[in-house]
Amino acid sequence: MAKGDLETVGADAPAGGYVQLLTPDGDRVERVTGPDGTEYSVDFTDAEYRTLYRDLVTVRRLDAEATALQRQGELGIWASLLGQEAAQVGAGRAMRPQDMAFPTYREHGVLYTRGIDPIMPFGLFRGVNQGGWDPQEYKFNQYTIVIGAQTLHATGYAMGITMDGKTGSADGEAVIAFFGDGATSQGDVNEAFVWSGVYHAPIVFFCQNNQYAISEPLERQTRIPLYRRSSGFGFPGVRVDGNDVLATFAVTRAALDNARQGQGPTLIEAYTYRMGAHTSSDDPTRYRIASEVESWKVKDPISRLKAFLEKQQVGDAAFFAEVDEQAKAEAIALRERVLELQDPDPVTMFDHVYPHGSPEVDAQREAFQRYQATFEGSAH
Repeated sequence: MAKGDLETVGADAPAGGYVQLLTPDGDRVERVTGPDGTEYSVDFTDAEYRTLYRDLVTVRRLDAEATALQRQGELGIWASLLGQEAAQVGAGRAMRPQDMAFPTYREHGVLYTRGIDPIMPFGLFRGVNQGGWDPQEYKFNQYTIVIGAQTLHATGYAMGITMDGKTGSADGEAVIAFFGDGATSQGDVNEAFVWSGVYHAPIVFFCQNNQYAISEPLERQTRIPLYRRSSGFGFPGVRVDGNDVLATFAVTRAALDNARQGQGPTLIEAYTYRMGAHTSSDDPTRYRIASEVESWKVKDPISRLKAFLEKQQVGDAAFFAEVDEQAKAEAIALRERVLELQDPDPVTMFDHVYPHGSPEVDAQREAFQRYQATFEGSAH
């Protein structure tokens, strides 16, 4: 176990370094000192290491099944997390039960760690419902399609936590907002930074820098590393190796604990890579070269954790095979359940527009029902 600081740890680190506790070869770094002097480390049991590995493998396998379903015409669209599993699982497992998450449309790994049935977002992507979970029950908000909008929702929620007196102790509440590097160019995100900084909101802004805002590379989005932007808004930022589930956990846990204890916001830049397309309607071969993708494959988050487990004799061949089989079984079960999702009656689109109804909506419903009736008995 080696010690390191942010500037020297990780030979593959970008200029300025990042927090890394597990190298691509599966070697552990005992602790790393961040830019503000914070020391990052983890102290997991063997069982906890194995759980993290199971999370990563299962989340990837479910994601692959979703991509296949979309290609077969069973989903309207899918936003894959391939390559970003460690960032999401590490951040999700770092949350405490009382913390609230505000996702984009790609946080399937965070959703999984919050104990939400993986089937839930598929109704949205299949077009049969608007998403199926209770945000308050799971402390995980509905998926947000509008780029960056969730950061303002999260900021308002965090401000409310403070006003309700739910911060200032180790048992306090905190908020985490997820977004991508492209969203940092949106006005909503910068406005969220302003309000959170001024009101000292208990929030962690978790940016998954996967190097591309759809087709726009990072160097065309910013002149400085993304984590440094927070200084202009009056709160700290830190960059972490987003393919390192251990470092992601350590950095996120520390930032959330600081927030809940009343120390204000933090911006985390999880430096990772989107191995697949932005969504299933995107063709990444049009804007990036194959050699770049290959260079990131050696940093794969699952491979490095597997190498660590093997070196530490925490996982053997039987364990890895069992994890693969279980993930496959979950994926097959998920596929069957997705195919069983039924299309709703079109008239139900009017049911939940207002909580107590509306004469105008009622009139629209009646007009739509009359229109539907004109098709009754038609061969088409």
